[in-house]
Amino acid sequence: QVQLVESGGGLVQAGGSLRLSCVASGITFSIYAMGWYRQAPGKQRELVATISSGGSTNYADSVKGRFTISRDNAKNTVSLQMNSLKPEDTAVYYCNAVMTLRGYTHWGQGTQVTVSS
Repeated sequence: QVQLVESGGGLVQAGGSLRLSCVASGITFSIYAMGWYRQAPGKQRELVATISSGGSTNYADSVKGRFTISRDNAKNTVSLQMNSLKPEDTAVYYCNAVMTLRGYTHWGQGTQVTVSS
């Protein structure tokens, strides 16, 4: 059974930092591309950052220079370091795992991030 378990969300003031983590089980983590997405109330889910199995990263323009995605294959973990947080970063953040070759995709349950002004 595949599980993606996020942690690290919470309430922070604007300008502050949070670090999200996602621990995966039930998959061969090292061969999956991993990502973080977010969904704010009344809005569609959007990509925040992705990291390929080889370590290549991609970021939404809105978070470039503020957020950093990383992975630790030994710990089956993908992390998102979020600095200089803004109120518009408030959303539920979801961890995602994708194996494009097989069309497999998995989602975590989400973790709430709230940034107060």
